[in-house]
Amino acid sequence: MRFLLPLALLSATPALAATGPFFSLANTDFVVTLGFLAFIGLVVYLKVPGRLMGMLDDRAAGIRKDLEEARALRDEAQTILASYERKTREAQEQADAIVAAAKTDAQAAAEQAKADLAVSVERRLRAAEDQIESAQAAAVREVRDSAVSVAIAAAGQVVAGQLSATEANSLIDESIETVSAKLH
Repeated sequence: MRFLLPLALLSATPALAATGPFFSLANTDFVVTLGFLAFIGLVVYLKVPGRLMGMLDDRAAGIRKDLEEARALRDEAQTILASYERKTREAQEQADAIVAAAKTDAQAAAEQAKADLAVSVERRLRAAEDQIESAQAAAVREVRDSAVSVAIAAAGQVVAGQLSATEANSLIDESIETVSAKLH
């Protein structure tokens, strides 16, 4: 290769190229044709087309591999996106279900609280009515007891004023006998 290049440079100088018969080194067309054929021969001898084709094939294979990898990544991204969207929908559905259940529970709790309040009010009303009835009964008893006490006191005064001492003593003796007869 070192020897061919200087020789090719010297043989292709314009001073050597001249017009004349075609197969003469003085003809520039013939010299250019020989240089071109030598160049093509050198390129074929060094297997440059095979190497270029191999490099192009390698590059095409690399591009094909990159495209397949990009498709795989796109498919994986679409799968992940679909999964994410599905999970988002499921989470939204769960959130909606939780909200609906909470509303239902709140309504049920409110209704239960109303029912419990009504029962409590009814119970307290009954308790208040019972206390009022009890107070009325106690007041009636007190009035009766007072009336009885007043009547006994008045009867005692009337009887004491109308009975003589001998009659009172005979009544006391009869009462003692009655009590002792009932006790024995």
